[in-house]
Amino acid sequence: MYAIETKGLTKYYGKIRGIESLDLSVAEGEIFGFIGPNGAGKSTTIRTLLGLIRKTSGSASVLGMDAEKDHEKILREVGYLPSEAAFYNGMRAGEVLEFSAKLRKKDCAAQAKRLAERLELDLSRKVGELSLGNRKKVGIIAAMQHKPRLYILDEPTSGLDPLIQREFFTLLRERNEEGATVFLSSHVLSEIGRYCTSAAILREGKLIRQDRVDQLSATGVKRITLHGAADLPKIEGMRDIAQSENAVSFLYSGRADALIKALAALSFEDITLTDPDIEDVFLHYYTKEGE
Repeated sequence: MYAIETKGLTKYYGKIRGIESLDLSVAEGEIFGFIGPNGAGKSTTIRTLLGLIRKTSGSASVLGMDAEKDHEKILREVGYLPSEAAFYNGMRAGEVLEFSAKLRKKDCAAQAKRLAERLELDLSRKVGELSLGNRKKVGIIAAMQHKPRLYILDEPTSGLDPLIQREFFTLLRERNEEGATVFLSSHVLSEIGRYCTSAAILREGKLIRQDRVDQLSATGVKRITLHGAADLPKIEGMRDIAQSENAVSFLYSGRADALIKALAALSFEDITLTDPDIEDVFLHYYTKEGE
């Protein structure tokens, strides 16, 4: 069974496109990345999956349940973190978490305390006194304290400092090792490359590609770095050029023989060829065929 599955999922806001014909499948027990810039339709997809907004057409199931008919059951089984969580400013952080647990009819006090210690959150402070990062921690703990089967996290690390981000992903890996599925929406591409096993790339409401992260990198593109290069090469198929005092780097997607012929006419000390990182992969799909 898939933890998340959509077929032809479409959402329009009147005449404005949200998502269109989305076919998505997330296997149980994986950490899945959902990639796209702001406005690509990531949050619309998530809200439709959770039954918070109604689809225009198509179908969506979460943990084997219908996203609209069974959305209340789904919400009990899911740990959801919206991109911008809002709480009552007059409540203390601990009270917010207690209130969240009571909505699920669970006692999560021990888990909330452990998570707060690991994320360095003072539960006695009022929400209105908290920084953006600390309010984000409240949302993270609310999503994790009941130990759900599925985590759906929309831009979870915005506002967190690097050390807390690392601890957050350590927590996610621990929960994943216990069997939970993680659906991580982000435009921070390094997070997807470092922590996710599979990912989907969204552009203008449409799914461009879904695959394992290592397979997404198999685009036929190479990152070429010329060390000690005196001149900038001019080769068809090169792009994303970065030049420094001692090196020039670029992505290359053309023929190998054409590259070798062009490089033979240049003067440089050394050459490095590597597979592109996740940022390069993202740009490849977003600029493919000149788009």
